[in-house]
Amino acid sequence: MSYADRSGHPPDFEVHYRFYRPEEGGRSSEQPFQGYRCDWSYEGDDISLTGIYMIWPEFQTEEGLPLPDGTVVPIAGTASMWIVSHNLRVQVHRQRIKEGMRGYFMEGGRRIAEATVSRVIGLHSNTFTP
Repeated sequence: MSYADRSGHPPDFEVHYRFYRPEEGGRSSEQPFQGYRCDWSYEGDDISLTGIYMIWPEFQTEEGLPLPDGTVVPIAGTASMWIVSHNLRVQVHRQRIKEGMRGYFMEGGRRIAEATVSRVIGLHSNTFTP
């Protein structure tokens, strides 16, 4: 079941992503599965000052549909992104997330994938609270 089906609202934004290979500092274990929850950081941030954010990806097929739960995630593709904290959505992310903006999927303090915002979807909606 997709996050949209569970939450009743659209994703906040969409990204094109690419996981780093192990030799680039990426994951040394296998590719993640749909349902994987990493965090997010913005390009240019010093995470020792800003921290990282609970913004979770939902990986998509080439047709833009959510991959089935448990499916191995492609090394590169698109993902819809879901901001977990409504307060931070309003206070931080609405001002920062724009098409073309770059960021990273994070495991703790380690970048494991790069991403570029390709589309803003429900980020500015006031009709829901997660």
